[in-house]
Amino acid sequence: MQHATYGKRLAGGVIAASALLGTALAAPPAASAATTPAASNVSTAAEFRGTAPSCVVRDVIKHRKYVKVTNHCGRAMHLKVVIDWGSDSPCLTYQNNEQWEWNWGRGSYGKVVTC
Repeated sequence: MQHATYGKRLAGGVIAASALLGTALAAPPAASAATTPAASNVSTAAEFRGTAPSCVVRDVIKHRKYVKVTNHCGRAMHLKVVIDWGSDSPCLTYQNNEQWEWNWGRGSYGKVVTC
């Protein structure tokens, strides 16, 4: 008689598990790709942070610890010079065709980034 009871409990558990899984699989997703910010055409500032694009010209003289940054992107850019093992420049807004020079004391030139 124990085998019959075990079989009924097992079958009941399988049916209950199937019902739960079926419900979970039939439930709509919490957020579809059409409603997520990444899928929309709205851009955020965080998407553009990183190494400055090639339209930002960098003239670097490492042994003089000097860089001249020029914006040729056709729009205003928020940029800063990253100095490895030293103090970075502040984040500055460069209008199109505007240039700026930066000298540093400690460290070495790393890169120019958007900010």
